[in-house]
Amino acid sequence: MLLHYDYFGPMKTTGYIARRYLFSKKHISLISTLTGISITGVTIGTALLIVVLSVFNGFFEVIKGLLLQNDPDIRIESVASDTFLYTGDMQQKLEGIPEVTAAASFVEGKALLAFEGNNHKVVEVRGINPEEYFHINNLSQNVQKGKVNLGVENKEPGMLVNESLLGELNLNVGDQVVLLSADGMRKSLTQFSLPRRYRFKIRGSYSRLQITEGPAVFIDQEAAQRLFETRNLVSGIDLRLTGTDKAEAVKTKAQAALGPDFSIKTWYDLQKPLYDVMYLEKWSSYVILMIIVLVAVLNIIGSLTMIVIQKNRDIGVLLTMGFTPSDIKNIFVKQGLYIGIIGCVIGGGLGLLLSWLQKQYGLIKLSSAFIIDAYPVSIHYVDVSIVLLGSLLLCLLASWYPSLRASKVEPADAVRYD
Repeated sequence: MLLHYDYFGPMKTTGYIARRYLFSKKHISLISTLTGISITGVTIGTALLIVVLSVFNGFFEVIKGLLLQNDPDIRIESVASDTFLYTGDMQQKLEGIPEVTAAASFVEGKALLAFEGNNHKVVEVRGINPEEYFHINNLSQNVQKGKVNLGVENKEPGMLVNESLLGELNLNVGDQVVLLSADGMRKSLTQFSLPRRYRFKIRGSYSRLQITEGPAVFIDQEAAQRLFETRNLVSGIDLRLTGTDKAEAVKTKAQAALGPDFSIKTWYDLQKPLYDVMYLEKWSSYVILMIIVLVAVLNIIGSLTMIVIQKNRDIGVLLTMGFTPSDIKNIFVKQGLYIGIIGCVIGGGLGLLLSWLQKQYGLIKLSSAFIIDAYPVSIHYVDVSIVLLGSLLLCLLASWYPSLRASKVEPADAVRYD
């Protein structure tokens, strides 16, 4: 062992001794058993963490995709009121942001949908310019019956209605309905006059999966402005970007361009409570599953402490040969490092393999398939890095106490009383 120290130097020698202590094949002892359990624990914990976080990421991507069918990448609204004037100057400023690929204004509000005498229902109405809006939203691809025609034909403006609402109200494409705005009904009560009614013809229906409640009825933007009596004002502007990951940067640019009178929300801000809950569940699972690695870490402390006790005389000899307490400490720190590296490499590889198999082949199915039939998986390498570094750090921390104990061994006492 002295030859190794002279030839390789202290750094390489401490690594050699650490491997010899940890993986000696002379006999199977309690120490080697505990070491095997420690490596297995780190492996299983690391693999499970990668798989579970990848599944959470998969569900997040699925939910995000469904929400973005309704939500834009950026939404601009007025801070002071429900409506504002969308000027040509604002349009130029937004078009000047390179990441913006499309912009569409809209008018939104609640109205009473009435048909066949006394039948009625309060619905969310959105007035759009179809040519602009369909660059933001894939609504045109979800049309089930009829067609997207919100213009005026035979003095009747068109309407696009949610398929579920058609079924609920027993309506069909081609039926005529009436919309009454809340402001119109309030004015009729205060001015003792009949409310102004706007007649529409259902030209088509659409159907798409929705997690949160969205607009049930689409009409032309000018018709919506007459219905809600907003003149040339709009409720908001939706933006589509080159990528959702650019949303925060564009939010900052748009806020600087438009000023403090406008509220600018990203796709995340629009559904922040839901997204926050999903992130909370994800990282709560990370903390809980790290307990598995923590159990393995306790085994590392036990096995390394037993090695220190068993190799007490060897440590004394090494100290008399010129090893410093720091060198002795490095030997046992490296043992914890080796356990962590082996567990992280095997566990990381196993976790990535299982995640890839689930992503490619959907091995584990959902009991009640609704949107998807198997657990979704999305591998984020930042999460993988956090898992591997967290597991490795715990293994290094586990070696701290045994290494500190080994560095305090008195060489004379170790040799004399062994």
